Amino acid sequence: MNHIIDVIISATTWVLPVLFAVTLHEAAHGFAAKAFGDDTAQRAGRLSLNPIRHIDPVGTIVIPGLLLLTGAPFLFGYAKPVPVAFYRLSPQRLGIIGVAVAGPAVNIVLAILSIMLLVWLPSFSPPVNDWLGKTLNNSIALNCVLAVFNMLPIPPLDGGRVLTAISPAPMARVLMRMEKAGMVLLLALVFLLPYVTAQLGINLPIFQWLVVEPAMWLINFLASFFY
Repeated sequence: MNHIIDVIISATTWVLPVLFAVTLHEAAHGFAAKAFGDDTAQRAGRLSLNPIRHIDPVGTIVIPGLLLLTGAPFLFGYAKPVPVAFYRLSPQRLGIIGVAVAGPAVNIVLAILSIMLLVWLPSFSPPVNDWLGKTLNNSIALNCVLAVFNMLPIPPLDGGRVLTAISPAPMARVLMRMEKAGMVLLLALVFLLPYVTAQLGINLPIFQWLVVEPAMWLINFLASFFY
């Protein structure tokens, strides 16, 4: 019974961070697209800060829930991608960069706000303080991980879109063709390959190298300014 209660309490410290991190990330793409002349997200009803409009049942609820219940060393999730007609952006290259960067930028802003709330929130009862502290620390970690992960220069991640926008036309066309298979290749590289090599006795923590360690550096960097 105590274990179940601990799991429930732990889950509540992740609910708000996950909802804000993944839904505001997607909303930011839509607002940026509108600023650069594309109202596709607005016409689809996605130009909203309402998390319900951006929730993906699998990416926002099932995957984070399973990772939490199985005691995974990290939490990950995503919302429904906001539709963007990149050809309608003006200027196009700058628009693609602006739309891509908007999501990770919002995650960094949320991490900064969480750091500042840790400093400035008044003191409550010990149980409330403990819950708030865990929730805000989870928000900092999750938002920094999402910002770093999404800026990896691999299509269709945001970093891949930036790389496509700044690349010469022949390379940009190759990167655009990679978008459909890019996520599968990324998941294979980050999760499947380390699992296979672990069965062979080889430690290959690619996610640790590419995401966790840079995210820890980002957390320390932000904390040095805002804590």
